[in-house]
Amino acid sequence: MQVGDRCYEEGMYDAAKLLYNNVSNFARLASTLVHLGEYQAAVDSARKANSTRTWKEVCCACVDGEEFRLAQICGLHIVIHADELEELISYYQDRGYYEELIGLLEAALGLERAHMGMFTELAILYSKFKPQKMREHLELFWSRVNIPKVLRAAEQSHLWAELVFLYDKYEEYDNAVLTMMSHPTDAWKEVQFKDIIAKVANVELYYKSLSFYLDNKPLLTNDLLTILSPRLDHSRTVSYFTKDGMLYAAESKDAELAETLLQWFLEEGRKECFAACLFASYDLLHPDVVLELAWRHNIMDFAMPYFIQVMREYLTKVSPAPKTASTFLRLDGEHLFSIGFRSGL
Repeated sequence: MQVGDRCYEEGMYDAAKLLYNNVSNFARLASTLVHLGEYQAAVDSARKANSTRTWKEVCCACVDGEEFRLAQICGLHIVIHADELEELISYYQDRGYYEELIGLLEAALGLERAHMGMFTELAILYSKFKPQKMREHLELFWSRVNIPKVLRAAEQSHLWAELVFLYDKYEEYDNAVLTMMSHPTDAWKEVQFKDIIAKVANVELYYKSLSFYLDNKPLLTNDLLTILSPRLDHSRTVSYFTKDGMLYAAESKDAELAETLLQWFLEEGRKECFAACLFASYDLLHPDVVLELAWRHNIMDFAMPYFIQVMREYLTKVSPAPKTASTFLRLDGEHLFSIGFRSGL
């Protein structure tokens, strides 16, 4: 044994190989075979030695020699030890062998001694180098990963759909909803959103979600309200929609819609909103309709600013230049009185 060690230390690897083989010192034999470039034989000796230290030595040597198939054989005996995993991952990554590292961890998932660290590190590697594979991995193994670590990796890689998936599984529903609204192109899904919004803790997200739907999914707003209505402050919701309703009606250029909104305000007793809507949808409304509504509901005072504006515009059109004119008014069918007025007054 001492002679074999002396040969090894002096670089006499062929001699050391014979001596270690004769005494069945497979750990030292594996080290010697690595120096001789006999990687397959080194793996066979490591298997006989069956120690983590030997597996690590031979694995690293195979990586350096780009013998990745043999390196994977060794690696499968290393990654099952959680405290050895980080060092091995760093060894591969520092040399840029990401594909080979991913292949090793993928092969290791089926091992009986597979542990959380393996599933977690593979998810992180997917997020960096194979994002297209991350969603499937999470759907299969989300319960076996360290979710906070994978959440950070998904966010750093801008994998918004995967981030929402993890927030949902981790019961961080508020963050899931915020992510979907911030990145709707990648992350928003109708069924998933409606399922999660019902579970949020922050009630302000109900109103933010309403705003999001009005801006991005207006035709689906009623579906959202069906889910949220038991939890909403109805008076606040009505006020919230009043402004958006007036803007939507004005932008729609739909006179019928604007008049319907006016009628709704009157039915709800919202006189101030009625008055505001008259100006928000000014160009769409018919003065005779407004006059009838205001008269029937006894709110002429609220409509008067609107009629003043209508009259001003009318007079400007019929009498564009200020001047004195005479107009005759028949009071009783027999007498005519002439009165003078200046247009625009």
